[in-house]
This record gives sequence, structure tokens and C-alpha cells, in this order.
Amino acid sequence: MSQPLRVALAGLGTVGGGVIKLLDANRDLITRRASRPIEVVAVSARDRHRERGIDLSRFAWSDDPVTLAGRVDVDVVVELIGGSDGPALALSRASIGAGKAFVTANKAMIAHHGVELAQAAEAANVALKYEAAVAGGIPVIKGLREGAAANEITHVYGILNGTCNYILTTMESEGRDFAEVLADAQALGYAESDPSFDIDGIDAAHKLSILATLSFGTRLDFDAVSITGIRNVLAGDIAQARALGFRVRLVGLAAAGPDGLFQRVHPCLVPASHPLAHVAGSMNAVVAEGNFVGRLFFEGRGAGEGPTASAVVADLIDVARGEYGPAFAMPVSSLAKAPKADAGMRVGRAYLRFIVADRTGVLAEITAAMRDAGVSIESMIQRGEAPGGGVLVVMTTHEGPESAVTDALSALSGSPSLVAAPMMMPILDF
Repeated sequence: MSQPLRVALAGLGTVGGGVIKLLDANRDLITRRASRPIEVVAVSARDRHRERGIDLSRFAWSDDPVTLAGRVDVDVVVELIGGSDGPALALSRASIGAGKAFVTANKAMIAHHGVELAQAAEAANVALKYEAAVAGGIPVIKGLREGAAANEITHVYGILNGTCNYILTTMESEGRDFAEVLADAQALGYAESDPSFDIDGIDAAHKLSILATLSFGTRLDFDAVSITGIRNVLAGDIAQARALGFRVRLVGLAAAGPDGLFQRVHPCLVPASHPLAHVAGSMNAVVAEGNFVGRLFFEGRGAGEGPTASAVVADLIDVARGEYGPAFAMPVSSLAKAPKADAGMRVGRAYLRFIVADRTGVLAEITAAMRDAGVSIESMIQRGEAPGGGVLVVMTTHEGPESAVTDALSALSGSPSLVAAPMMMPILDF
């Protein structure tokens, strides 16, 4: 039998422990599929004495994860520390620089430094693998990089954060408001004590920027992603969307066109007939539209010990087989620099929600602003008292340029008729 693939593992949290458990549980199957054993030989973590439910005495220990890169008995380094910079980035640079294959689940680091790391991996002729960085155990990276390699992708989009999807679908099924459901999600472990990374859309934006590079052959540009989270979504928004035949989901969407690359994370109204409308709980889903393959739909658990460990070990199996290839489906030198597309040029429909003072003339003021900006109103609903006071007014627009909606909302900015800032959600139309 071939020599084992020797692995150093940095980070022994939920996922790191899961990787060791998976390699132990499925050892024989993994060996057959990889055509060689895969063995962890060295580990590193912040707390050597923490109880993890696994026997660490069989592995060499390092207090400094970066030293794993210099070990002569290691072929591949797995980084599960997290964070876009700091020890994770230092370890990635040192590992690739030492000629070792590198596997990571770190979407923030790939989103911010992926081009640099891919370029270094190409120069060193080593693998850079990151299947676990996007959508956990769903093989969407491999699906886009390999399965859809012959296709021109027109757009890629999906539900990329399980915490947000759990909150929104629980609000939908139970009719509760955001703050209450968030508190429950934290108690259940679905949301962090500081949930801003998730609920403000940053986590989804990291993943979207990676998907965009894979789909369109453009250079990573996280700073060009427009990001709006779910903090301001009301139970009333979800109820009204449902009455109109939609579901509210936080959607990351990327599309490449003649005017550049459009990347946005934003709460959207998804038609009830669309597959994304039926993705519930903490599940993730990604849709890619190819010009020959048509619609590709990937769905599954996007986080957690099992799914993420599964993706990490799948990458290790590829490394064991010698299946490398460029990290972003083509050499870094072939990745195009795409300008940021103007969101105002996009044509579509929108959902608008206003909380207004209960007095004569308010609706006339809103509709006049829409008329003056060239926004055509499809439907308008006025409901009872909104949370915190005021009256809830909801409208949907006919198809038109997004810039017109932005102009109308700008004209209403500061109006004493508005009790709170308006909420705009695009309507997903494909």
C-alpha cells in the first residue's frame, strides 16, 4: 500500500474534533477511496488540556500552530482556527511556502487573501483546498470548479447563512419578531453571543465573493459586495410577503455582465414556487445557472461538526489522490478584474415597507414620491398599528430600474410622515 498522507491539524474545536472522529470512524473506506491511508500526526490548539472526547496522546502537540508548517513528517496542513488574518493567515503562508498542501474551512481568509494564497500555491505546485469554506458539507465548490467547468455561469445565488435562515423561517412559522427569535437561536447554539457576523450578512458575503470568483473567473473582490443583513426585517414583513405569495430569505446573489460584476447580500422576497422558498431552518442552498447545464441546485447542512468535517476530509482525499488543479478553476493570471456593477442599473421588482404616522395625506406623499421617481406601483396594502407605533404600509412595484426606487426613497428621507426608515427588499425573479 502507498505511504500514508500525513496531516497536521490546527484548531481542535467542533470541526477539528469532527475531522479526527470522521477519520477514525471511516478509516477503511477513506483509505480505499484515497488509495492510501490518511493519518493525523500533529495537532495544535489554544488549550492543550481541554476535554474534547478524543484521544490526543497519539499526536504530536504544538502550542504554536505555525510550527506545524515546518515539520518534516507532515505532507498537508489543515487550518481550522478561523479569522481572516492572525495565526490562520500566518499558518497558510508558512505551509504553502514550505511546499505543503493546505486545506482550510476559513471563508474569511479565502475571501480576503485567496488570490495571494492561490498564487503562492501555484508557484509552489501544491494544493490549496477550501470546500468546507462555503456551505459546509455541500459540495458546491467542487460542483462549480469541476462539474460545471464547461459552462458559462450567468448567475449564482443562494441561502448562505444557516443562522439567518433559521431566524427568518422561525419568524415565518411562528409569527414572532426578530429579537425574540434571535434570543432563542442563541440559547440553542444556532447563533453566537455576538451574532453580528451572521445577521449583518458578512459571513454570507465572504461565501458569495468566493462563489463569484469560481463562477465567473473574476478576481476575488469582497469589498465590492453590497451587504444588508436581517436586523430590520419585521414579523409584519414576513406575514405580508407570505400573503403576496413570497417567502423572505437572506439571499447572496452574484451576476456578471457587460457593466461589471454585481455582488449583493440582501433580504429578498422569493416566490413560493422557487426551490429557495422551501429551504428551512439552518439549511443552506446554492443555485447556479449554466448556459448548457441549466439550473444546478445544491442543498444541505451548511455548518456543524459532521458536514464541515466531511468537506475537510473530502479535500484530504483529493490531496491523497494527487488531484490538485487551480484553486479557483483557472490560474490566478487568468482571473479577470471586473468593475463593480451599478446596482441602480438592475431592472426588477421590489417590496417596500413604510411605517408611517396615522394622519391624512401620508399615502399621497409616498405615492407622489414614487410617481416623480418613475416607480410604477403594482400593489399597496395598509395594515394596523406597527410595533413601536405608526401604521404599516406595504407596496410592491412593477419591474423597473432599481435607481428609480432609490430616488423615491431618497426623496422621502427625513419626512415627518415616516416613523422609521423604509425597508426595501428585491423580489427574486429567476
